[in-house]
Amino acid sequence: MPVQCKTVLYPVRDLDGAKALFSALLGAGPHVDAPYYVGYSVDGSEIGLVPSGHDQGMTGPVAYFDVDDIAATISALQAAGARVIQEPTDVGGGMLVAKLSDADANDIGLRQPPADA
Repeated sequence: MPVQCKTVLYPVRDLDGAKALFSALLGAGPHVDAPYYVGYSVDGSEIGLVPSGHDQGMTGPVAYFDVDDIAATISALQAAGARVIQEPTDVGGGMLVAKLSDADANDIGLRQPPADA
């Protein structure tokens, strides 16, 4: 599969306010509405609101790119100068996520969907 940006996560402090704003922007309510995460499905991509994002060190939105082999992608990005911020973590159902930072401190998210997805 070619690398695709399928997910963008936003750290938010006021979840209700952010939900109102993104629902107005996207013209629909969220498909996931939980205290720890609110998600919107937009043309096959995920827009997520993360109320604990600032506590996790998020300073702004993070784009997550879907990759076939997260370990190989991390190695290639490290060889190109990236620094690992979050090692690959299974966030449920076999979905692996990791976060790296480039030389300008921009976050780069990676997702490896489960093999059966």
